[in-house]
Amino acid sequence: MSKKQALPDSLNHLQIEKLNLDTLVLLSTIDHESGSPSIAAISWVKAVSGNEIRLAITNTSRIYKNISENPRVTLCFIGLGTVYSIPGTAHIIESKMEEVAMPLAKIKIDIHAVFESMFWGAKITQEPVYEKTYDLGKAEALDKQVCTALLR
Repeated sequence: MSKKQALPDSLNHLQIEKLNLDTLVLLSTIDHESGSPSIAAISWVKAVSGNEIRLAITNTSRIYKNISENPRVTLCFIGLGTVYSIPGTAHIIESKMEEVAMPLAKIKIDIHAVFESMFWGAKITQEPVYEKTYDLGKAEALDKQVCTALLR
């Protein structure tokens, strides 16, 4: 059963903190070819405020094309003992972040609402954990570069 939180304070401070960690976030877009929902895991996510989330995605990706064609998106994350769904409208702020070595676009999502999406009578007791499988030094340097660019 979903419970809608009241706007204008879409995300509370605990949700903002959780999103600003290395939390696994899923992004749902509308596929530009099939019109079907499309879901992808994304890594560079920053909650700027209770009403705005920014993310970086490869500017040649299917996600980028989907957002270009239809800006309606939903973010999903597991944390704080539950599952959250965050529908919103995506805006491409920069198609190429110049200060980042990779061809990444900066996307702003205006949050419409926050829903608790966990089924009734249950709670999350263990959150998903992932690890980066490429050079950790390079990963940290790139993460810092991207996160700085997202917040500027």
